[in-house]
Amino acid sequence: MAAIGLMAFTPAVVPDASAQSTYDAQFLEYPTYSGDDLELSVDDSGTHFRLWSPKAQAARVNLYDNGRFGKPFQVLEMKADSSNGTWTASVPQKLFGKFYTFQILFYGKWKDETPGVWAKAVGVNGQRAAIVDMAATNPAGWDSDKGPKVDNFSDVIIYEMHHRDFSEHPSSGIANKGKFLALTEHGTTSPQGLATGIDHLKELGVTHVHILPSYDYNSVDELNLQQNVYNWGYDPVNYNAPEGSYSTNPSDPEARIREMKEMIKALHDAGIGVIMDVVYNHTALNEGSNFDLTAPGYYYRHRNDGTWSDASGCGNETASDHKQMGDFIVNSVKYWADEYHIDGFRFDLMGIHDTETMNRVARELKSVNPSIFVYGEGWTAGDSPLAADRRALKENVSKMQGVAVFSDDIRDAVKGHYSNEEDKGFASGKPGLEETVKIGIVASTAHPQVDYKKGANSKFPYASSPEMIVNYVSCHDDLCLTDKLRKSMPDVNDSVRRQVAKLAQTIVFTSQGTPFIFAGEEVWRDKKGVHNSYKSPDSINAIDWNLKAANKDQFDYYAALTRLRKEHPAFRMTNASDIGRHLVFDKYDAKKYTNLISYTLRDNANGDAWKQIKVAFNGAAYPQTIDVKKGRWLIVAQDGHIASDGSLGISAGGKITLAPFSALILAQE
Repeated sequence: MAAIGLMAFTPAVVPDASAQSTYDAQFLEYPTYSGDDLELSVDDSGTHFRLWSPKAQAARVNLYDNGRFGKPFQVLEMKADSSNGTWTASVPQKLFGKFYTFQILFYGKWKDETPGVWAKAVGVNGQRAAIVDMAATNPAGWDSDKGPKVDNFSDVIIYEMHHRDFSEHPSSGIANKGKFLALTEHGTTSPQGLATGIDHLKELGVTHVHILPSYDYNSVDELNLQQNVYNWGYDPVNYNAPEGSYSTNPSDPEARIREMKEMIKALHDAGIGVIMDVVYNHTALNEGSNFDLTAPGYYYRHRNDGTWSDASGCGNETASDHKQMGDFIVNSVKYWADEYHIDGFRFDLMGIHDTETMNRVARELKSVNPSIFVYGEGWTAGDSPLAADRRALKENVSKMQGVAVFSDDIRDAVKGHYSNEEDKGFASGKPGLEETVKIGIVASTAHPQVDYKKGANSKFPYASSPEMIVNYVSCHDDLCLTDKLRKSMPDVNDSVRRQVAKLAQTIVFTSQGTPFIFAGEEVWRDKKGVHNSYKSPDSINAIDWNLKAANKDQFDYYAALTRLRKEHPAFRMTNASDIGRHLVFDKYDAKKYTNLISYTLRDNANGDAWKQIKVAFNGAAYPQTIDVKKGRWLIVAQDGHIASDGSLGISAGGKITLAPFSALILAQE
C-alpha cells in the first residue's frame, strides 16, 4: 500500500458522504466507463483492448503465444482517454488462440502483469488471459438450452454441493471425478447399484444445485493436480473464467469453458437449474490482485488511515458502492447468466455489498432471465466503513427487490448454535426455542401469533415476503448436520440422531420460504467432525456413496419431503398476508409442554388441494400428545415415516401422540 499512500486528494462532497471513509472519498471523483468492451473485444476489424485505469501514467498490452511460457511476441503501447479513464490499443488481426496481459505505470514504476479484471478465458493458473472465440465453446444444442422456469422463488428447492465432494469418492461410479463433466454422466451407481451423480439428484427431486465457486480461484495449482489439493474456492482471482482444476485440461482455455457449459446443459436437460456461488466481497490477494494491478486502491474499501478494511475476514473488502466496482458486479453476473445460462446466484457475505448494487443485480438479471434466483448471506464477518443502513444485511432485505437471505433464525434454533458444537436446538431437545422456530416457519414475516421479542437472533419481522428467505439447518460452513448431532447428542446412537435429522429437515421443508439442503445429508454424510473443511483432503470432504444403501430410509424420507413440497402449494405461499391468514399456531401451556409446535394450514392455503393440513413437531426426547380436530385425516408423516400422498393410513383425529424427535403431518381433503 506504500504507493497508494502517496496519492494526494481532496475529499469530494458526495451524497451520504458519512458512509465513506475519508480516504475512500478520493475514488468517487474518478472518471468511470460504462461501455461493454472492457478489456477485450474481437470483431471483423481486429482485436481491441480497453483497460480502465484512470491513474495510470502509461499502459501496455503484452501479447503471447503461450498461456504460461515465453516472452511476448508483441507489446502494444496503449493510448489514454482521459474522459473515461481508459487506455486503448488494437491490432488488425483476430488473435484467437493467443494470450495477453496488461501492465500499468504507476508512480513511476511498472506494476506486475495482470490478465485484467474482465478476463473471460485464461491459461493455466489464470496468469494470462486468453483470446477465445466463445461461440466455438458451445456444446451441441446450446442455442436452445434453458434452465427450469420458476414462477415463484418459494417453488425452488436448493441442493448445495462442491464439485469434488459430489464425485471424488471411489464409490461414486463416476469417471470424471472432481470435474465439471462429472455432472454429465448418466447411469452411474454406487457399489450397491443405487444411483449417484446427476441421476441421484433427479431421484432426490431438488430443483436447483448450488455449486460452490466455479470461477478461477487461487488456492489450487493447476500444474500439480496430482497433489490433490482441495479448496472450496472462496479466494477469487479471475471472476469471469471457470476454474481450471475442474476441467480435463487446465492448460486449454477452451476446455474449461466448454466443459462447464456441458455440465450446465446436462443439468438443464435433467430439469435442474444451476446456481453459481459468487464471491465479489473480497479477493484472494490485497496488493497484487488483478483489481489492484489495474486501478490501485479503487476497488476496495479502506479505513480513514488508508489501511485495508476487512469486513470479509479475509484481509480486504471490495467497494460495491464505487461505481466501477458496482458495475463490475452487475455486469459479471449478467455475463454468467447470458454466456453460461446460469439460473441463480448465491452471494457470499452479501452484507458487505450495498443494497443499491444488489437491487441492480436482481433487476438486470431479470432482463436476462425472469426465473433467475438471487440470494446471499445477509451478514458480514467484520465491520465496514459502509453505513449499516446501506448494507445488504438480512435486516435490510425488505429494501431489496428480488433478493433473498439465509435465515440464521431457523438454522440455529432447530439444530443449535452454529459455532458451539455442544449446543442443542429445538429438534435435539433444547427448550425455549419454540418462538424462534416459529419465526422460521413464517419466513421472518410479521405474524399475529409470533412474538419476535422472544427471538434468539432476530427481534423484528425483517422480511416483507416469504420469497426473501432461504431456510436451512446446515451448509458447507461449520459442522454438517451429522457431525453437529454427534457432537451435541453424545449419549444417543446414530439411529436417534437420524430421527432428529429427519425432524430438522421436515421443519425446513414445510416452512414458508425456500428450502436448502447440504449435499450428502440425505445419505447421512459426515466430515469426521471438522468444522470448516475448506482445505481438508478428500478423505474428509468426499461423499461416500456406500452410505446411500446403508441409510436408504434417510434418503427415501428426504425424497418424499421434496415431493410433498412440490405437490402442495400450502408450503409455498408467496406473500406475508396469506401466511397470516392461512397459518394458525396452536397454543400450549409452556409449563406443561416444551419443544412442541403445532399449527394448521387452513382453507386450501395457496390453492392447495388439501383443505386443512395439520403440522406438528416434537423436539423432546419423550412422547407428547396433541389435540387434533376430529374427522377423517390422511396420515402424511408420522413416527419417522412419510408419504407425500397421505397413504400411511387414516386418522380420526382427537388425541394423537407424537414419538420423540418426530414430525406429524395430517391432511383433510
